[in-house]
Amino acid sequence: MLSIFRRLMKNTQGATAVELTLITSIIAVAAIASMRSVTGKVTNVLNAMGPLN
Repeated sequence: MLSIFRRLMKNTQGATAVELTLITSIIAVAAIASMRSVTGKVTNVLNAMGPLN
């Protein structure tokens, strides 16, 4: 039983996967927030230009 616990303590692959998942999710949330902000500003500029007929 003690040897199984020692092997689990030495295994860091699971921790690395969790860290990468957290970093990826933080980047995704930041990207979505910035896209929403830019989308609103682009929409305002296009509406101010009027129809392109």
